[in-house]
Amino acid sequence: MALEERMTEELATQYYKGGIDCSQVVFAHAAALLDMDEEQALKIAAAFGGGMMNGERCGCVTGALMALGAEYGHCELYDEEAKQKMMEIKAEFERRFKEHEITNGSVLCREILGYKIPEDMPAIMKENLLMKTCPKLAVIACDILDEMIQ
Repeated sequence: MALEERMTEELATQYYKGGIDCSQVVFAHAAALLDMDEEQALKIAAAFGGGMMNGERCGCVTGALMALGAEYGHCELYDEEAKQKMMEIKAEFERRFKEHEITNGSVLCREILGYKIPEDMPAIMKENLLMKTCPKLAVIACDILDEMIQ
């Protein structure tokens, strides 16, 4: 299943319905930009959806940060300059993500959805918030990545 060049709400919804989580959708989208294997990207990001399944950092953000780390991350000992650059790139992504009204100015899943997770998961499912909100978040994250990874 190859992800298209531009993420759409419809495509993200298809993946969610098929059991692929937000972190996977975003990181696999970026795999093509990073010359990575999509299957490996899906596997790497598998444990990070739904705020690591407890409402913490949004999986769309986590998937994007993995992609940014793959592209710009530091890996040499004592390379403070590269580490600082990575932190600036991370902060830029998070700032841009939080600018969108749908995020409620947050990068936390529970704050974006307005619930505690997993305690409020029945209410989230009843209101269909994952399908109403998360595809939009995936598009936002992927669009930002498309601009940040050239």
